[in-house]
Amino acid sequence: MSARLLALCEDAIARMRLDLRGRVVVTEAATGAYAVTPVLAAMAGAAEVRALSRDSRYGTAAEAESAVLALALRAGAADRLKFFRHKDAELFRGADLVTNSGHLRPIDASVVAALRPGAAVSLMYEPWELRPGEVDLLACRAAGVAVAGPNEHHPAVGVFDYSGVMVIRQLLDAGFPVRGTRILLLCDNVFRAEIERDLTALGAELLDTPSGRLDAVLVALTPRSGPVLDVAALRELAREHPETTIVQFWGDVRREDCAAVGLPVWPEVAPPPGHMGLLPSAVGVDPIVALQTAGLKVGEVLTAPAAAPDDLAFVLPVEEEVAV
Repeated sequence: MSARLLALCEDAIARMRLDLRGRVVVTEAATGAYAVTPVLAAMAGAAEVRALSRDSRYGTAAEAESAVLALALRAGAADRLKFFRHKDAELFRGADLVTNSGHLRPIDASVVAALRPGAAVSLMYEPWELRPGEVDLLACRAAGVAVAGPNEHHPAVGVFDYSGVMVIRQLLDAGFPVRGTRILLLCDNVFRAEIERDLTALGAELLDTPSGRLDAVLVALTPRSGPVLDVAALRELAREHPETTIVQFWGDVRREDCAAVGLPVWPEVAPPPGHMGLLPSAVGVDPIVALQTAGLKVGEVLTAPAAAPDDLAFVLPVEEEVAV
């Protein structure tokens, strides 16, 4: 897989014209597909890439460093990598770009204070997905640190094109063949078009209101404070459609409420609040390479003396109402 993964990295860097020459990049060292992030930065010419490694439910710090180093050696970019085990001022001192990656969160005032003037934080996802507490936007604004996210709909990125594939993977894992499966789709955001396209193409029957046999309720609702389905809605579903399964793609679902009315939920283990029911890496490394490259591209553009209009199209700013 490493040969194909490296080829995907090379293609993404070329496709998005990622150029990090002269930048000091701070990101995470992770396992699996997410091992690509520091390697992408090094391949794109970063002067130094500092990668924070920590033990997590996905692997140990040592395993993450080994995965990153193996790929970096194959890419001929290992000399630009430096691993850290502690999140302290030394990790961030004088950095140009910080990625909003799991091991680095929260990016708070102490982190921002260590960055160089004119530095940038890339959210690594579109700004509307920003979760409370991850980035201190007020501290960034006060310090002149730019914050933005990648345009995942940009044709050179195309991450949202995998949304339907991710839902299909969830449905298959939950025991549904997709074809002929009757699904109530609950979606209030930009995932809808891709989900509808791919499920319909595979022969699923999508419903706007529950009727007849209801195999699954696909929850793809923007998270809010509290569960996206209240007890009353779940109780009615259980009464009218006891055969259905709640499939959580996005939007917090309280499993104890579902259990109380006798409705099963997939996945069986709840994701952290505000997170998706499965990672994009569940359908392969391709969407991760595209997303991480696009996130690094944001940092390039935000720290460039003058960005070309074509490059600005990769960047989505944080809306003012989100920032405050």
